[in-house]
Amino acid sequence: MKKLFTVLSLFAVSFAMAQNVAKVEIQNPPMDIATPIAKDKIELYNQSFSKFVAALKASDKNAVSGLISEKVKNLVNEKMIQTLSGGISFDRKTEVYQSGYQKLLDNQTYPAIQYKYEDDKQNPPRDLITVIFENDGKILGVKPDYSK
Repeated sequence: MKKLFTVLSLFAVSFAMAQNVAKVEIQNPPMDIATPIAKDKIELYNQSFSKFVAALKASDKNAVSGLISEKVKNLVNEKMIQTLSGGISFDRKTEVYQSGYQKLLDNQTYPAIQYKYEDDKQNPPRDLITVIFENDGKILGVKPDYSK
């Protein structure tokens, strides 16, 4: 009986050691702020973002749909819009914190702007909103980052 137990435990240990463990890591590449966005483009993107925030505040799905890129339009649903509305403070004014370019999963580089709230005086700001645009001003993605 001891021999059987010893053999089985030996097989169990060797089987446990033979398991391959794969590690999956999701990478979120940092924004490249070394290459600045032109001031006139930043103004275009600011106008687009302001209209987007106003549409979110009014819960106007048609206006939101008109401001987002065709690439993501079929991915956006009502629940995502409501979640995003809860992540942006409509009572606080925003200003540009950083601008640059961000490479996405499709290996294309898009203009990105990080907005901070004007009343947030910390450096770096506690609350940021990162917005990725297409060159024509359509919004590809919005990610509010809030400290807890």
